[in-house]
Amino acid sequence: MFESLTASLSSALGALRGRGRLTESNMREGLEGVRTALLEADVAYDVANQFLDRVVTDAVGAKVLDSLDPAQQLVGIVHKELVSLMGPVDHSLHLETGKTTIFMLCGLQGSGKTTSCAKLALKIKEQGRSVLLVAADLQRPAAIEQLVVLGKQLAVPVHTPDSSVTDGAKDPVAVCSAGVARAKKEGIAVVILDTAGRLSIDEALMQELSRIDRTVGPDQVYLVVDAMTGQDAVKSAKAFNDALELNGVIMTKLDGDARGGAAISVKSVTGVPIKFIGTGEQIEALEDFHPDRMAGRILGMGDVLTLVEDAQRKFNQEEMKEQEERLRAGEFTLEDFKKMLLQTRRLGPLGKVLGMIPGMGGMKEMLGGNDLEKDMQRLFGVIDSMTPAERRNPARVIDQSRRRRIATGAGVEPQEVNDLVKQFDGMSAMMKGMAGLNAGDRMKEIQRLQGAMANPGNHLARSKGDTGKRLTPDERRKQKKQRDKELRRRNRDSRG
Repeated sequence: MFESLTASLSSALGALRGRGRLTESNMREGLEGVRTALLEADVAYDVANQFLDRVVTDAVGAKVLDSLDPAQQLVGIVHKELVSLMGPVDHSLHLETGKTTIFMLCGLQGSGKTTSCAKLALKIKEQGRSVLLVAADLQRPAAIEQLVVLGKQLAVPVHTPDSSVTDGAKDPVAVCSAGVARAKKEGIAVVILDTAGRLSIDEALMQELSRIDRTVGPDQVYLVVDAMTGQDAVKSAKAFNDALELNGVIMTKLDGDARGGAAISVKSVTGVPIKFIGTGEQIEALEDFHPDRMAGRILGMGDVLTLVEDAQRKFNQEEMKEQEERLRAGEFTLEDFKKMLLQTRRLGPLGKVLGMIPGMGGMKEMLGGNDLEKDMQRLFGVIDSMTPAERRNPARVIDQSRRRRIATGAGVEPQEVNDLVKQFDGMSAMMKGMAGLNAGDRMKEIQRLQGAMANPGNHLARSKGDTGKRLTPDERRKQKKQRDKELRRRNRDSRG
């Protein structure tokens, strides 16, 4: 998510940090790199220009140039303006007790509208409310069947057109009215209308949606847009808002959008905030949109709050409790390490998770390449090739002959087994030391670990291959000495 934009902004802002002293002139010059990064990310031209004007005005007004760390303060102003650009956002669904609340979802074909109806239904159901999905997309042949299948997965009823009523089955307004009437009769708290889409915006679509809006009177209207269509998504949002007065936008496929221009532009162009974001194909992959957290991701600051919320929802709390008790008792084995990585997998692709942890976005390169899942499987292969005794105390038990045997079983080089054992020894001491610490102290320990992991000599996975220059024996000895020195320091800090 936003990989290209994050890299470009980091480069532009990094250049400003490198200047000995900032002046208004060289700050404006340096911010041209930020402007270029925004335009390359497909942020609307006017939005990018107005954004930079506000950043410069804020920076001069806040006397950033005279501060002790002007570049760092400038990053803070860029963050604040990004938050302002994308927000504020009202996260409440405004559900009223004793009243049937009606949501109407609209959008172009291919935007993920029908799937978003199901995702929203799950979110509402998790709040303890009953939901009825209404299949009113009569344009796309498979839309009704798709919604029925999704409804079965969620154990949520789906109202479909009554085929026995000739005219009503072909009229989306009649279908929506019948669905709402059924919900009120059955005491269902929330109705979600899945309306028709088109390949492009046309008058017939807008008239149909306007008729449903006037007849049914939905409490909230959400537009579903595909983030990967860039400024086309912003144009669609403006057109739909002009016709329907939208309450919010659901932006889908944001996990696959490396640029992010639509997410940054839509609120400024339309006045309508992004309410939810789709971050995957899974039915639960719908997140509240937090402008401050998103600005943090864009600037490479991570998004720990969302990560913690995901962990609380998706992790096996019983397993977490058992692991905590083992740590308190001074136990942390390679088997525990493997379970920890498997838990992390539940939060989504490893690249996404690392990008949400401050300072860890660049760890993808460190781990050995772009295929992090493959690298993780290599680690699992090494661990699985060990005996229970070797997993419990690898540093003490694994000698040269065992190392060769494990490497053969895992299909890796013996050096990779050796690297894993050395790094795990330091990690084990750190994990045991963290048991019993409060949240603040744990975060300090994690930040210290991140600093240690930034050492290029620390690799938990396969090296990236021959760089074209072989190390001399003396260089290899120096590299090994540096790794061992760092390992001893971490062990000493963990014990101290």
